[in-house]
Amino acid sequence: MCYHLLTTNGGMEAIIDDNCGINKFYAIANTLADRLKIQFITQVDDAETLDWDFKYKDLLLTLHYNIFNGVSIYPQNFGNTNQKKHNSAVMEVAKFLEKHAY
Repeated sequence: MCYHLLTTNGGMEAIIDDNCGINKFYAIANTLADRLKIQFITQVDDAETLDWDFKYKDLLLTLHYNIFNGVSIYPQNFGNTNQKKHNSAVMEVAKFLEKHAY
């Protein structure tokens, strides 16, 4: 299951799974690392939330997990004027995950 939300700043958030546990987050992260050769740059792990930043096509994105909201991907584009490019990258990664088992 995958759907998309538009954030208040115009960014696209792709909801990968809104009803899953942390094991699925790790499976998705492993799929991205193994199949897309993504390297996670920053990993912030809190009690209820994980935010792992990675570069995809030279754009900074975040793989996000929250125990209440599940797994999503959104762009990190602080002050970036090319929102369309970031949103396209989010959609590409989300579509990849829809097609590949994790």
